Amino acid sequence: MKLNELKIIVTGAGGGMGAHFARRLAEAGARVAAGDVNEAGLSELPASVFKRRLDVSSEKDCGEFVQWAHQSMGGLNGLINNAGILRDGLLVKKDRTTGQVTKLSAAEWDAVIAVNLTGATMMVREVVAKMVETESKPGVIVNISSIARHGNRGQSNYVSAKASLAANTLTWAREFAPFGIRVGAVAPGMIETPMTKGMNQKARDALVARIPVGRIGVPEDIWLGVKFILECDYFSGRTFDVDGGLSM
Repeated sequence: MKLNELKIIVTGAGGGMGAHFARRLAEAGARVAAGDVNEAGLSELPASVFKRRLDVSSEKDCGEFVQWAHQSMGGLNGLINNAGILRDGLLVKKDRTTGQVTKLSAAEWDAVIAVNLTGATMMVREVVAKMVETESKPGVIVNISSIARHGNRGQSNYVSAKASLAANTLTWAREFAPFGIRVGAVAPGMIETPMTKGMNQKARDALVARIPVGRIGVPEDIWLGVKFILECDYFSGRTFDVDGGLSM
């Protein structure tokens, strides 16, 4: 699809990669509906972008946002499933000094799964249902997974969500092909965003030192991958890493 033909939702658009995607799409002439719990961040997007608060962990919010986006843009044929959070921690940890054993809390597990997996899935469900209902095709969905899907210490919750999202990229590509809807995924490596800035500094520095291209990524690097999926009508059902050669 051509970018200026898109009427597309971007979740997690209040900052970081999501905000960058929304800006680049708007610059290309797409109609964009941006959602995030960070309303202050949304307000900084261009005036041409439709903006509304969206908590993807709320099934009700997802449904209402999609209806609003469809009405606001005069249609809907795309989704960038970008919203995500981190609640890192070892599943089980033993303090080397005291011997105390601590566990990843159910709340930390549930929070990440609710946003990164359940919320992403609900957005896909609602967007595709609207496209099918209105017979809008072709359509395209881009899931933002992560290279952490291959497994990463201290991220059981995040890994589970991002691996599932990558696997379901193929599942959904097969399910939605009869409706003329493609599904692809980009798996970023270490990217300079507010989320990664909040990482443990020692862990962050160690990861950056292992990137073969010699630098941390920037949102534009991931945008180029997203843009490829949006524009290449022969791409579907696959997840590709954009990570500077980093192996977790």
